[in-house]
Amino acid sequence: MLRLPLDLDSATPLYQQIYTSLAGQIRSGQIPAGTRLPGKRALAGQLAVAVNTVDGAYQMLVAEGYLEARPRSGFFVQAVEDTVTPAAPPPVPLPETEEPAWTFDLSTGSVDTDLFPFRTWGRIQKDLLYAAPELLSHGHRQGDRDLREALGDYLATYRGVVCTPEQIVVGAGVEYLLGLTARLLQGEAAAIENPGYERVSTILTNSGLRCLCVDIDRNGLDVGALERSGAAICCVTPSHHFPTGVTMPAGRRGQLLRWAKAKPGRYIIEDDYDAEFRFDIRPLPSLQGLGGQDGPVIYLSTFSKSLAPSIRIACMVLPPELLARYRQTYGRYANTVSRFEQQTLRRFFTEGHFTRNLSRIQRVYKARMEKLCAALEAALGTDIVLSGRHNGLHLLLTLPNGPGEEAMVRAAAAAGVKLTGLGAYYMEGRERCPANTVVLGYAGLKDRDIPALAQTLRAAWR
Repeated sequence: MLRLPLDLDSATPLYQQIYTSLAGQIRSGQIPAGTRLPGKRALAGQLAVAVNTVDGAYQMLVAEGYLEARPRSGFFVQAVEDTVTPAAPPPVPLPETEEPAWTFDLSTGSVDTDLFPFRTWGRIQKDLLYAAPELLSHGHRQGDRDLREALGDYLATYRGVVCTPEQIVVGAGVEYLLGLTARLLQGEAAAIENPGYERVSTILTNSGLRCLCVDIDRNGLDVGALERSGAAICCVTPSHHFPTGVTMPAGRRGQLLRWAKAKPGRYIIEDDYDAEFRFDIRPLPSLQGLGGQDGPVIYLSTFSKSLAPSIRIACMVLPPELLARYRQTYGRYANTVSRFEQQTLRRFFTEGHFTRNLSRIQRVYKARMEKLCAALEAALGTDIVLSGRHNGLHLLLTLPNGPGEEAMVRAAAAAGVKLTGLGAYYMEGRERCPANTVVLGYAGLKDRDIPALAQTLRAAWR
């Protein structure tokens, strides 16, 4: 006679209780393999339950391999290893780092969300939702063709990029596309700018590349140092270096392209960071355009600053050789950007909204930058040095005879101001960092807060 404790008052169904009890006894060996269990009617009578209740439990045990149902013979226990293991203590959750409630946020990743074209973007998305149900289906793996055509036209007109729509890949952010690219270049060493954006090093390293730091000078990446490094891949921000704001001149760009073309397998990854924000002159043509459609440049661009970081749409232009390798490696990958977002962005370009919106936010950001510079000079003295006024969405502030970068950052933080010292972007040779210099991102700063911010920094650094 089987011992099956049943709790008639439990919320657990009786067939589930029978199943659980039998499965546990079979796993632990209390009911040996080969044992013939009582028939359904016999066990139902023994337990004073309905035959269907026992049948439901037996069928579950058969389906999971605990029992074998033999026609006209009954149900027999199968050999099952004991899978019951002692309960592990619950994992201790890692505490989440809570961001302080900053009074003024001068981080470089912020944007002014009030400038997002909510009405136009929302109207286009609503139109698409009702009028284009086909967007619920899979699209092209590199991104919708008509979006890539619109992107190609924009990049050719405003960035001097030379490519066909076939060379463009749309993806969910530069980080994602950079990771895909890095895995196409396995076995090579990649040179990264120092100082620079440390996340680039993290992404490349996580994707299997060995990173080498190469210093920049007043003209950008030092090509001589790049040659000596032995790297075959070079990741640069020639139009607006982060964080120094240096723009690579034509002569240095030519040197960099000659380096890449000197040996097969060398590639330049051009991150066109912040290139659309130049307040006094037209943006310089891209390095990719100088190298040509078949050149050695992999071009990356994003709309995180011109629209919003959370939109998560970026694009990449691959040289033909790498495009073939990309399709061979990732040809079955689905695109990572919603087709509704893709088509919204496509109409945003083709209907002229993007360029109008960009002109509008450029005016706002330029006025904000000028207002911030005037307020800082009034509060801290005209002998302070403010670099990066002409392009990008951040400034470098140097305080002559200041207490040191770390002391400036600590004092600002104590006063509720979030900012970063320039030295934090040096991955090597931090001792070469200019003294008393901090990075001020002003895109997310409200105009009304600028006077109070300047006075707060004055008091903190007095």
